[in-house]
Amino acid sequence: MSDTPKPAYPRIGLLIDGEWIYDRPTLCEVENPSDEAIIGQVPKATTEDLRNALASSARGFDVWRRTPPSERSAIMRRAAALIRERASMIAPIFTMELGKTIPESLAEIERSATFLDWDSEELRRLYGRIVPTDPPIQQFVVREPIGPVAAFTPWNVPMSAPSRKVSASLAAGCSVILKPAEETPATACLFAQCFIDAGLPKGVLNVVFGDPDEVSRTLVLSPITRLVTLTGSIHVGKHLTRLAAETMKPVLMELGGHAPVLIDENVDVDGVAQMATNWKFRMAGQFCSAPSRFLVHKSVYGNFVESFASKAAKLKVGDGFEEGVQMGPLANRRRLAAMADLVEDAVSNGARIATGGQRVGNRGWFYAPTILADVPLEARIMSEEPFGPIAPCAPVDSMDEALDISNSLEMGLAAFVFTNSMQRADHLSRELQVGSVALNVFTSPGADAPFGGYRESGIGREGGPEMYHSYTVAKTIAERRVMV
Repeated sequence: MSDTPKPAYPRIGLLIDGEWIYDRPTLCEVENPSDEAIIGQVPKATTEDLRNALASSARGFDVWRRTPPSERSAIMRRAAALIRERASMIAPIFTMELGKTIPESLAEIERSATFLDWDSEELRRLYGRIVPTDPPIQQFVVREPIGPVAAFTPWNVPMSAPSRKVSASLAAGCSVILKPAEETPATACLFAQCFIDAGLPKGVLNVVFGDPDEVSRTLVLSPITRLVTLTGSIHVGKHLTRLAAETMKPVLMELGGHAPVLIDENVDVDGVAQMATNWKFRMAGQFCSAPSRFLVHKSVYGNFVESFASKAAKLKVGDGFEEGVQMGPLANRRRLAAMADLVEDAVSNGARIATGGQRVGNRGWFYAPTILADVPLEARIMSEEPFGPIAPCAPVDSMDEALDISNSLEMGLAAFVFTNSMQRADHLSRELQVGSVALNVFTSPGADAPFGGYRESGIGREGGPEMYHSYTVAKTIAERRVMV
């Protein structure tokens, strides 16, 4: 099977009131992280563009909230079908922008469509309830769409993050202004085009790019916007939350994590090491629920590190278009420098490099899959999310010690536990202060289950029926019935 050919990179525009706008100054250039080539330009929205997008979103909301649920569901299903039909065309663009392998790009495109599948059906189950009261009064509760949504999404999941937010907004009856990451603009635009072609009324979905501070302040502080949602860093999440508080807007924040992996003494070490290799280095470790602290019982620690390092060293690193490549590049030069800094700090604190620990090649932002052994808690990587292909490992005397270390940070997004003791599995899954726990498997919640974090890892939940807590508001209606 030959390598996948690289297509022509599409022109990037702003989507405002159902029309693509291209004639704007360049905000920044788009770089292919595999070869450092400039492949496109991102347009910069003017202040008037942002105001027009807000006005359009207000009009779109007025139309969409009155659109019957059956029609909303049908449009969402058509968009999902178009996403799947165009997957082979979108995936190469996706890989050019982010460096993921073609199979990884195709997998995220499919995952994005599943959000629309589930939400298009779940919107039919947005039930209210009757509150028992004394006659002739009847009291009932309904949930209504909260209003126009301002959605900010990151570069590492440029289709599934927008899909989570757009899908939830549309299912709830909200309009949405999407601000994607400038590093991966074309993927988000191709995603938006599927909704236009599916028949989504104009104004229900707008897409803007621009100066981050201007876009944030204009969208978040506008009285039109009624919900602010971000998938991104803790720093940016706090900034947007402070802005939203100025106008009493609720927020939905899915922020950073530092997922611990607790490995008990009674497990199949080679099996866990293989699963860890498959999951840790997908997307070059650049996803928020990536396992990033391996806390291993001392009785199996040496064997686990040896097996993990051996398997990681065999991964093929390269351009995502090349056949057989298992891990692509980091997103940009900044991430490459961050990996080097974290490894240097860990080693200076006494850690040992079991494999990797260096850049691969001299063109493109490739970094070797890296296993660090004997990492002390004082090393930065044990408290800072690496967001890259580095797996720090440390021995522990017991799972209780691993639990204490896991819960010691202010982040709590995901955790993974490997044990053959049902008692420990139950205890650890209950005591870990995170939004999702995976037992004896590496996985992350999909469309049908809530995903979000504790403490500084976020506010609210995406996915599952719980998403409606953010995208809708409860209204209580008390009615006096005439008694005949």
